[in-house]
Amino acid sequence: MNSPDTPQMLASVDLGSNSFRLQICQNDNGQLQVVDSIKEMVRFAAGLDEQKNLDEASQQRALACLAKFGERLRGFAPEQVRAVATNTFRVAKNIAAFIPQAEAALGFPIEVIAGREEARLIYTGVIHTLPPNGDRMLVVDIGGGSTEFVIGSEAQPACAESLPLGCVTYTMRFFKNKTGEKDFQTAVTAARAEIQRIAQKYKRTGWDFAIGTSGSAKSIRDVLAAETGNSGETITYVGMKKLAQRIAEAGSVKKAKLEGLKAERVEVFAGGLAVMIAVFEELGVETMNVTDAALRDGVFYDLIGRSLNEDMREQTVVRFQERYHVSRSQAERVARTADHLLESLAQNVSVHELKHWRQYLRWAAALHEIGTDIAHTAYHKHTAYILAQADMPGFSRKEQNILAALALGQRGDVRKVADQIQGGNIMWYALFALRLSVLFNRARLPFELPRHTRLGSPESGSIVLRISRQWLDENPLTAGALNDESEQWAKTHIRFTVEAV
Repeated sequence: MNSPDTPQMLASVDLGSNSFRLQICQNDNGQLQVVDSIKEMVRFAAGLDEQKNLDEASQQRALACLAKFGERLRGFAPEQVRAVATNTFRVAKNIAAFIPQAEAALGFPIEVIAGREEARLIYTGVIHTLPPNGDRMLVVDIGGGSTEFVIGSEAQPACAESLPLGCVTYTMRFFKNKTGEKDFQTAVTAARAEIQRIAQKYKRTGWDFAIGTSGSAKSIRDVLAAETGNSGETITYVGMKKLAQRIAEAGSVKKAKLEGLKAERVEVFAGGLAVMIAVFEELGVETMNVTDAALRDGVFYDLIGRSLNEDMREQTVVRFQERYHVSRSQAERVARTADHLLESLAQNVSVHELKHWRQYLRWAAALHEIGTDIAHTAYHKHTAYILAQADMPGFSRKEQNILAALALGQRGDVRKVADQIQGGNIMWYALFALRLSVLFNRARLPFELPRHTRLGSPESGSIVLRISRQWLDENPLTAGALNDESEQWAKTHIRFTVEAV
């Protein structure tokens, strides 16, 4: 275990639509020093067919890359590594079958993050690496399958959006066979139509300067610098239009023989250039500087924040409690009882796994009643819908689905969440703990479990609650609810019995 003065090794894995990247850094009190970096142009998005299914070749390219990353990460603890996956993982219809293979190859869980969460992490990386001056910036990150747009000047962005525009997808869509002037115009028009959805809001919010991040922005900058002899970090509209004209006249990026363009970017350069031209035209950007900061940097700083108890997810939970007018006292009672029950049940679960599930259970308890702000009837269904569909900064899609499943299963028929249970017995235990806690805290008054109450799982598929007979006699409503709960669990593979002692 690291002492406070010992630099900690951290690793981020960025699984983009164009490239996969592993970066390892040494964290010395918040100062990051890159130790190792591995990047492969997997072109994952290029494997999507018209039905949004990934072909076998792209999956094999990805698995081969992840196996290399997995070898480099041997010896790293789970809390030292965060792997995030972006647009292609979000849209591929057959991704559910692929992810377990990917996680096995990598050796660590993979978080499929929502578009706005990707935008937030990109912004987090930029805001930590650029010197703060109070000015508001527009950050544009053109990836392989999506483009993120963020405006902000402080730790949390004012606006964050993700649109389905990418250098890989646009190259495949508009420049697969030829790269003429008409093809460029068609691609730019299509991209402008997408950006138009956010243009009014972003122009109204305003910004003082624009920043481009990631491969497309850097390659456009590098080509402009090499072609003009200007060593600056700036992208200009006039410069990009000249590049597009030159490529159109040559018939392809390869034939244009652009100075400063890396070989790995040739295949996707046209798509990225068309999207960037559309950004300038639709948002009225005049010039854009480029930074090396990217999603991976945001992942690192978010990871550091979690270790320093500055977890963005905690802030999101608090904001949701405020937005949906949650009773904090009731949420805390349910969370406290549920935590006690889970700890009693999960005797054979590893310390690391239990730590994570106690966290998920605490968040689920904190938010289990947000649906009442819509209607009390079927509030658990409203809660589950919000948790699954809302933008929740800091949370991955998998984590949101876990919270949604726990919320949906907090009452009623347990079988309705059976196909959503992830994590084996530990998630069943968490669901059980939440259901019993909600049941015990129905009176919405200070509550303590009766002395000598014991909850255990003496054998697989069995949960036993030993509780005072006198207490049950004095609380007939709860005693009846426990009997009903036993009947609910009898419909599943888990048997729940109440033993009065």
